[in-house]
Amino acid sequence: MAKMNFPLNKIHKKRFRTHKKVGKAPGTITYLGYREDSVSTLDVIAYNEEQVEQYSPVNVENLLDNRGEKVKWINLVGLSDEGFIEKLGKTFELNLLVLEDAVNTQQRPKIDEYESYIFGVFKMIYLDAQQNIVIEHVALALFSHELLVFQELKEDVFGSVRDRILGKLGRIRTRGADYLFFALLDAIIDNYFVVLEHVQDQLENLEEEVYRKPKPRTAQKIQELKKEVLRIRRYISPVKELVSRLIDSENPLITKDTKFFLRDALDHCLEINETLQIYREMVMSLMEMYMSNVSIKMNEVMKVLTVMASIFIPLTFIVGIYGMNFDNMPELHWENGYYMVWGLMITVLIVMLIYFKKRKWI
Repeated sequence: MAKMNFPLNKIHKKRFRTHKKVGKAPGTITYLGYREDSVSTLDVIAYNEEQVEQYSPVNVENLLDNRGEKVKWINLVGLSDEGFIEKLGKTFELNLLVLEDAVNTQQRPKIDEYESYIFGVFKMIYLDAQQNIVIEHVALALFSHELLVFQELKEDVFGSVRDRILGKLGRIRTRGADYLFFALLDAIIDNYFVVLEHVQDQLENLEEEVYRKPKPRTAQKIQELKKEVLRIRRYISPVKELVSRLIDSENPLITKDTKFFLRDALDHCLEINETLQIYREMVMSLMEMYMSNVSIKMNEVMKVLTVMASIFIPLTFIVGIYGMNFDNMPELHWENGYYMVWGLMITVLIVMLIYFKKRKWI
């Protein structure tokens, strides 16, 4: 699992773990993530139109028992046990390159088609209890009667799909493994909308802050949001192309009926990508708005200081003249000279204020 804002020490760990792959042969199963000590567990939901059962298999080999009688959703949680992953891959005859991508949590979304299965990598993006954006790696391998799901954490966005299977809701129990593949992908895409709504709220709050009372911290918030949007865009944008590839695929594992539903998912992807592009432009313009507002406020301060300086310059000039101690200055001996100078300064002050007011400088 990866949160949007990485502390500095986690960035260093990420680089170190990426370097674990350097020098190894292609197809070497090397876990790249932050859950190195996690235990791999298997949960299975097997169903057809009449029956459904949940269980945790003791042996990996048992997963292929009674193959074809029911659709099996095989959910693997925990990707750091490389030996277990390799054993599972051998049972399903998965390519080693597939297993390498399945345990690489930094892998970008992709779709690979093989003779007996379709392999896909996606990112589950959702909000945790603290309303932080969480990005979780998930890989799916679609077979004729099984769907093998690799995920790093037990938390996911598939709760509604499980409820539909167990409660016999909707059409999922009457369909094959390819429809289950679509249902999980659709759940992933639907949660993108939830995350985008959260980003929209952040954008609106920041926009209000920029307009009303921008602070130095505001610039930092804008920069953090910009990184969030770009990171989300990196993982969401490719999904549109991948769904389009599934629709155009001639692989018999995906039926014509399922492609009809995939077209609806493609429409959602198009909407999401358009929204992401708008948010990207908005967050870019927020910094420009911030700098512009700060500049305007600075100009207002400078204008006030300039007006005050302009008022006091003639007063200082008058005081400077009558502050000289020359004996031949006749005004120094006037009986009401002090009051006359005060009157002159007040008159100059009033005239200048009236002038500035008419020119709308104050």
